[in-house]
Amino acid sequence: MTKRQLWMRFIAHLDRQLLLGIGLLLVTSLLILYSADNASFDRPLGQLRNIVVALACMWLVANLPLHYLMRTAVPIYALGMVLLIGVALFGEISHGARRWLNLGVMTIQPSELMKIGVPLLMAWYFEKHEATLTLKNYFIAALLMLMPIALIARQPDLGTSLLITASGFYVLFLAGLSWRVIGGLFVAGIASAPVLWSMMHEYQRHRIMMLFDPTQDALGNGYHTIQATIAVGSGGLLGKGYLNGTQAHLDFLPERTTDFIFAVYSEEFGLLGNLILLALYSFVVWRGFIITSHASTYFTRLMAGSITLTFATYAFVNIGMVSGILPVVGVPLPLISYGGTSMLTLLLGFGMLMSIETHKKLVRT
Repeated sequence: MTKRQLWMRFIAHLDRQLLLGIGLLLVTSLLILYSADNASFDRPLGQLRNIVVALACMWLVANLPLHYLMRTAVPIYALGMVLLIGVALFGEISHGARRWLNLGVMTIQPSELMKIGVPLLMAWYFEKHEATLTLKNYFIAALLMLMPIALIARQPDLGTSLLITASGFYVLFLAGLSWRVIGGLFVAGIASAPVLWSMMHEYQRHRIMMLFDPTQDALGNGYHTIQATIAVGSGGLLGKGYLNGTQAHLDFLPERTTDFIFAVYSEEFGLLGNLILLALYSFVVWRGFIITSHASTYFTRLMAGSITLTFATYAFVNIGMVSGILPVVGVPLPLISYGGTSMLTLLLGFGMLMSIETHKKLVRT
């Protein structure tokens, strides 16, 4: 077998267009992390290690046949639930939240696993009951979604619980949940807002209030929003230039390598750079929808659609949060922000998308 044949076999289950969009975003991540970390290689090298590990896992998942993906649904969900219960009982407390579990050899955040586990199990469940779907099935699927969300919200981790809620809702929607029921849930959600407000932690209520007027606590809860919007606005049309952002380099901008990295990017590349970044995200989402439309089974359509829509939600929530149109909920900018766990979760999802696309012919025959 020639080197070319070996290479073609190696990339046989990688979707080239999706990989191109992901690759461009990952390169952007390394470049902007170098600037956000004050021209230091510490964060970019750490991110590069995260990328290599996550890409290897993506490749493995992309090569898994679809029936293996289905078989992983129950074990992944069950493992996630056990780990979440472990967090509730034995988790480490940091910054007032109990989100991490020390396993001795490493410390993990189990809630990240459920970003894949919840939609995967729900898609598996609907596949099993496709021929006889009733309102009861939607109720059971919603219950499967709400159990881990309740454990994650208790940590508390509002951002992750909202993202998992979104990914689960997308499966319900794609599975054919009627608009009448969706409308009823929307009305019920608004009606229960006072109860939900009373159940929130004080800092969570402050974050939402800061959305309307961050200047009322400019040096406290409103500081992140104020500094981020200054950075975004100061970029203007073309930006201040690479490595020339002042908000980040003069240490005014907090969490600039993680949740607020979009502010660093906006200040240096301006509106034009933002449009290019949005075009990259739109390209990845477009390719995800194409794969969804090509999916050959009910399970793969639900899973592909949920992964794609959840990725779009990630980007929308982070950009909205940094721009001051959404409250600060601690959601990273997908494939750009520094972080190993979120990178791994995202690329595992894209690996599933690639498997769905490249194995569909095998399923049809």
